[in-house]
Amino acid sequence: MRVAQSPSGSSTAICTRFWQRGVSSGSVPPDPSRGRLPSPPPRRPPPPRFLRSPAPRPSSAAHRLRVRLLERPQQPRQLPGEVLTGGPVGARGRDRGRSRRDRRRRQQQQQQSREAEAEETERGHGETVPPPEPPPGSLWGGGGREPPVFTMNFEGLDPSLAEYAPALHPALDPVLDPHLNPSLLQNVELDAEGVPLEGIAVPDSVHIVEGMYSELHTAVSEVGVPVSVSHFDLHEEMLWVGNHGGHATSFFGPTLERYSSFQVNSSDDIRQIQSLENGILFLTKTNLKYMSRGGLIIFDYLMDDSEDMHSLLLTDSSTLLVGGLQNHVVEIDLNTVQETQKYTVEVPGITIMRQSNRFFFCGHTSGKVSLRDLRTFVVEHEFDAYSGSLSDFDVHGNLLVTCGFSSRMNGLACDRFLKVYDLRMMRATTPLQVHIDPFFLRFIPTYTSRLAIISQTGQCQFCEPTGLANPADIFHVNTVGPLIMTFDVSASKQALAFGDSEGCVHLWADSPEVTFNAYSRETDFALPCMVDTLPHLDWNQDLVPLSLIPVPLTSETLLSDWPAANSAPAPRRAPPVDPEILRTMKKVGFIGYAPNPRTKLRNQIPYRLKEADNEFDSFNQVPESPIGREEEPHLYMVAKKYRKVTIKYSKLGLEDFDFKHYNKTLFAGLEPHIPNAYCNCMIQVLYFLEPVRCLVQNHLCQKEFCLGCELGLLFHMLDLSRGDPCQGSNFLRAFRTIPEASALGLILADSDEATGKVNLGRLIQSWNRFILTQLHQETQEQEGPQAYRGAGSSSFGSSRDSVIGQLFSCEMENCSMCRCGKETVRVSSTLLFTLSYPESTEKPVKDYEFAQILKRSICLEQNTQAWCENCEKYQPTVQTRNIRCLPDVLVINCEVNSSKEADFWKTQAEYAFQRAMMRRGGFEITKGKEISLGEWKELGNPDTGHSYPSVEELKNVWIPHAIKMSLTKNKELDVCNWSESDELSPSDDPDSVYVYDLMATVVHILDSRTGGSLVGHIKVGETYHQRKEGVTHQQWYLFNDFLIEPVDKCEAVQFDMSWKVPAILYYARRNLNAKYNLVIKNPIEASVLLAEASLARKQRKCHATFIPLMLSEMPQAGDLVGLDAEFVTLNEEEAELRSDGTKSTIKPSQMSVARITCVRGQGPNEGVPFIDDYISTQEQVVDYLTQYSGIKPGDLDAKISSKHLTTLKSTYLKLRFLIDVGVKFVGHGLQKDFRVINLMVPKDQVIDTVYLFHIPRKRMISLRFLAWYFLDLKIQGETHDSIEDARTALQLYRKYLELSQGGSEPDDFRKVLKALYEKGRKLDWKVPEPDSQSSPKRKAPREPPSPPGPLPAPPHPALSLADGAVFPPVLPL
Repeated sequence: MRVAQSPSGSSTAICTRFWQRGVSSGSVPPDPSRGRLPSPPPRRPPPPRFLRSPAPRPSSAAHRLRVRLLERPQQPRQLPGEVLTGGPVGARGRDRGRSRRDRRRRQQQQQQSREAEAEETERGHGETVPPPEPPPGSLWGGGGREPPVFTMNFEGLDPSLAEYAPALHPALDPVLDPHLNPSLLQNVELDAEGVPLEGIAVPDSVHIVEGMYSELHTAVSEVGVPVSVSHFDLHEEMLWVGNHGGHATSFFGPTLERYSSFQVNSSDDIRQIQSLENGILFLTKTNLKYMSRGGLIIFDYLMDDSEDMHSLLLTDSSTLLVGGLQNHVVEIDLNTVQETQKYTVEVPGITIMRQSNRFFFCGHTSGKVSLRDLRTFVVEHEFDAYSGSLSDFDVHGNLLVTCGFSSRMNGLACDRFLKVYDLRMMRATTPLQVHIDPFFLRFIPTYTSRLAIISQTGQCQFCEPTGLANPADIFHVNTVGPLIMTFDVSASKQALAFGDSEGCVHLWADSPEVTFNAYSRETDFALPCMVDTLPHLDWNQDLVPLSLIPVPLTSETLLSDWPAANSAPAPRRAPPVDPEILRTMKKVGFIGYAPNPRTKLRNQIPYRLKEADNEFDSFNQVPESPIGREEEPHLYMVAKKYRKVTIKYSKLGLEDFDFKHYNKTLFAGLEPHIPNAYCNCMIQVLYFLEPVRCLVQNHLCQKEFCLGCELGLLFHMLDLSRGDPCQGSNFLRAFRTIPEASALGLILADSDEATGKVNLGRLIQSWNRFILTQLHQETQEQEGPQAYRGAGSSSFGSSRDSVIGQLFSCEMENCSMCRCGKETVRVSSTLLFTLSYPESTEKPVKDYEFAQILKRSICLEQNTQAWCENCEKYQPTVQTRNIRCLPDVLVINCEVNSSKEADFWKTQAEYAFQRAMMRRGGFEITKGKEISLGEWKELGNPDTGHSYPSVEELKNVWIPHAIKMSLTKNKELDVCNWSESDELSPSDDPDSVYVYDLMATVVHILDSRTGGSLVGHIKVGETYHQRKEGVTHQQWYLFNDFLIEPVDKCEAVQFDMSWKVPAILYYARRNLNAKYNLVIKNPIEASVLLAEASLARKQRKCHATFIPLMLSEMPQAGDLVGLDAEFVTLNEEEAELRSDGTKSTIKPSQMSVARITCVRGQGPNEGVPFIDDYISTQEQVVDYLTQYSGIKPGDLDAKISSKHLTTLKSTYLKLRFLIDVGVKFVGHGLQKDFRVINLMVPKDQVIDTVYLFHIPRKRMISLRFLAWYFLDLKIQGETHDSIEDARTALQLYRKYLELSQGGSEPDDFRKVLKALYEKGRKLDWKVPEPDSQSSPKRKAPREPPSPPGPLPAPPHPALSLADGAVFPPVLPL
């Protein structure tokens, strides 16, 4: 280390040397825990692992490593053009020649020493020393392998090297030589314990040759504590260093000025550092800590004490992989700070991780490197690099280079061959032999793919990975400690950082003006102290004036200066007296006497600080039942209809929930309890765009998870609904499986939406962009081989351009102009536009019309750094965007994501309000002025000929209801606000001049009580009213999940930025529907009922359980079909137990259909199933409900299932075809079945036996009890079977027809039901055991006999079914 020159021109150097005599390089065995040298205890430098001398150790004081302070004037080097002064040239030349001779003599002695040691080793005179006991799970600690034996020659070894040097900072006296001159330390700043605080830089006179690496600066992190990791900051010009004591230090710039220093962990060493935009990640053994660059903790993620983490890898901006010496790698979401995935790996774990665009590369202590898939983390390939252990590896392009240790002579030795692998052919190429013992290696790709190979003793060598290493390319790092502990390369490849075992950091660079990153942001520095010294203030003295501490003068209000209103005493109000007490009270004087009504406990009266607290305890903003609807809500900023609606579940589920209270229209709402249902309002927006509604209902393809297909099936349900809510569970199920949605962060955890952790406004805008892009891609593929089997071609669009493209797409011309004059033009297309607001610091903000901002956002101009082919480097570039054509639907993302944009909208709305009042009243309204009622009545007086809306309808309105856009002949865009009632003039060209009417607005409701929500204002067109209500008109509606309410058109454009923030705007071209063919051709044909292959591999080995329909059996309208479905649980229900013992369901369990069975209801094969599909699922099943469903683990797994396994989409289309044909479904409890399957079936097509045998206001009766009572059948013994249940439901329906139509009196069937309920109450609704009691059918001869009809299972011994019935052979179609 060197100190800066003194003012006199000479320099005083403090050289700290630790001499290691007789130690041969390349003999250090690896640490089995990390694939590198083992981690020494904190605050002590690590000894070489082979120094375990069996001879008695001399006194440690006699052989302790000393700090030699050499008082020798340092001569500056001569730079080109400089003249050296301050001493005789001859003496300087002699000193330089003497230093060269000394250096040459030392090199010869070291070479002779190495040759002598090599000869001793070959003769076998070495000494065998057993290694220390390795930790469990380490490199040689398991698998039955014998521990290696290290063979070394200790004759020329200094035994004092086997112990740590003492810490240098507890006291300077025992360490520094007392005979030295203390003035040598005059330029070194020491703290209270004597530790140098600042880095000691190399003198400025050192010359660095451009393009060649040489030492630039050296700094001290913490004296005597080994550096464990170093990392160049990827966002700022900083170098981060962590040591074995758990302390982190950062240095700024190439001069290594200390920026921050703080403790990360009290005991464990820091093992890896990763810089992010807002802070730094530090990994220790069992802890992941995210801290700001100044040292403030952002989060602290603790892991299990048994973990031993060693490496982390940032896969994207918010996802992190953490691995170590355990059999798993943990994936952590940095946004939620939660573990999202745990991948299993082989023992002994992973210590090094790298990433390329194809693989994750994982280094193991066993010497292997595994290549893993980027999505599933499954091993794709594996290289067995070294027989001993892996030290380091790096990846660049198609090359993987490794260094490590090999097993030699029952020991481990550093292998001087670097293994090079070609990732294109997945095989090893010629190994690269180097002249040093490699311990670290990094690619430094500049003009060529150079490799930097570093040994632990400080030797460095550069070479090409496919060439030969040249000994002339070796240089040496002058380390303070004996060992190099860490090595890193900056992102710009201009700087190298080395950390040694004595706590020093060495910066090497290829130029004096080095930068760590290509584009670094500015670093925030702490403000300097305003006063140098502060007087001592004794807090024990009451009379000491506090004014001794100077404070800066400020014009702002101090935090301690509380206003009088906040400091005034506010006594608690007395609780109201019970009305019963007041009614019965008798007054004697001023005292009242009343009997105790016994409604409260003695001496206990609840106090409420606010009267409305009880109303919002459960966050139910809208009453969930008729009780409480007449109560006046308290003053609340968010209007009642905009608050988040929730479903109140009872014992009957949703049957007694009053949806009609929220929706008195015939349009269908959407239920919000499904995960990721935040997009409900956007689904409604797309549904009420008539061309989109027709397009997706005409679309059908073979993809299992296609958003276009699922959206079309959901829109069909919305068409059929008459005011009942629907749920998009199948659509959201497909949405969760698309990797792009997950990569964009659109998949939310169950708790994120409720807790308000996410910005729903920003999220729905990303979802809007994603869904348009996805539908555009999927509908482009609907023609040709992707069409569903049997489905005809669509009448919409072509395979080259989808209707989504015709509706939303807009060609853009992007022009980039470099300052050198080079212009680049490229053409692209976009489906939507994002508003861009002016960057103005002026106050007040200028007045803009919405059309001006829209034009500015479409024809965007911005300055940015871009690559210029002419200049061959990144240059400041002006990028402009121009529009080539106008879209039919103009989609706008508002991007109001901060208070700055919200203030802009608020200010512009105030300007618009003033303009409106000026136009109508002729006078100006200043900010903050209110209009009196008399003034407004005068303005709106019919006698004056004016009829205006109210003042409230004009407030908070900035966007217009209509926009006029045109393209001139020069392709220049013109945008202006327009009126709904105005039409184009005859001179306007309809092909280049468009009028857009506002069709929908999506807003983000800010509500701290519920976490916020998303609602939509939609202008429902004439065609929708014609289908639903039979009338022709247009009307604005508010869609808030299942709450639908008509609103005024002014309300759709009013945005009170304190709680109602705009997110998305949809403008549709006037007379849009006339341009498109709006005929819906049902793409689902009878071919979906044909036999199809099972997904299960073992299905052919078992007997078939169903017979597909023949051509003569194709269902017709009115045919009976027995249906039953079985389900599994994906998520358990969330419920709470109240203090009175009742249970309240917060969130119901999420079910998924697992088996669907349909049986024939008539014909010779009545009762024979023609559909018996097991539904494959990719989601995790938490409960198979085997006792009730008959589904066992493995039945839904295609690899091991023996069932007929299909996709949900395939079976869904079969049921949709049956519904469209008009068949009648017979089953028991079909309402729940159709709800989970997500089908909307007309009520006249459902025959539910649970309601056929039911008396109003009585309990529902199970299928098992009905079958025993009426049919004398014992079903559902151990488990349920859907074939048996569907067949039993058909027989019960036949029995119902027999009892209801065959009775002589109308009340006969009612008597039968009463007898049924009486029998059920006696037996507690349980079917008796076989021999205890027979069914009433055998004891009731008065009942009419069953009419002759087809048996449930006609005997014909040809095809064996799973439940024992046999049926005639039928060849499938």
